[in-house]
Amino acid sequence: MACDTWRKTPEQTLRERIDQIRERMKAIELGLGRNKFGVKVGPQGAVTFTGLSAEDRAGMSDACVLRRILSPSGSALARARIEAAERIAGRKVDRQQVAAGIHSHDGGETWGSH
Repeated sequence: MACDTWRKTPEQTLRERIDQIRERMKAIELGLGRNKFGVKVGPQGAVTFTGLSAEDRAGMSDACVLRRILSPSGSALARARIEAAERIAGRKVDRQQVAAGIHSHDGGETWGSH
């Protein structure tokens, strides 16, 4: 996945980056399941994951986190949290909006493409 190589540090090998992403995704999925982190769906269908620190993210965008969770190897519990956020928002996550770069830097208060 593109998330594997994006934001890789110069001294980091691809294998190290892949391992880092796997480790961080396990922690994110576990945190979602334990309500340590949250999910919000915006008015246009974009998604943001709340409560994640820069260390938790390891350079991954919300789009990368979403793609990992929705992949066949993603956590069913984390997918259920996304579905619950969709029900609360009254709309589904729109992958086209996510792919277009619509995101939030303030936990879902405002949304934009910058």
